[in-house]
Amino acid sequence: MEKATNTEVKKATATLRYALISPRKVRVVIDLIRNKPVNEALNILKFLPKRAARIVEKLVKSAIANAENNHNMNVDKLYIAEIYANGGPMLKRIRPRAQGRAFLIRKRTSHITVVLKERE
Repeated sequence: MEKATNTEVKKATATLRYALISPRKVRVVIDLIRNKPVNEALNILKFLPKRAARIVEKLVKSAIANAENNHNMNVDKLYIAEIYANGGPMLKRIRPRAQGRAFLIRKRTSHITVVLKERE
């Protein structure tokens, strides 16, 4: 029986936790850049007129810096292997309504994660 060759793929990650934006709004942006080279992804984010684009752009730049400085990866070969936004804790606020009632306002937060890998 042969041993399987274990070639470990280097990956660099960056995570933003408790971002004050709903995960649903972030997912619209991150779906556009998944599996794209980092240069192309940054170009898309730069010209996208969404608030989430600024947040994700900063996070991708952080992941690139992590790849370059911590893992000695080639920036020209990097691509976005994984990117996802999960829900964080909700801030609950109360909005007064008619006849003494109160409505709950949920201010949603996100945990956004980017994983970069090198193309062969």
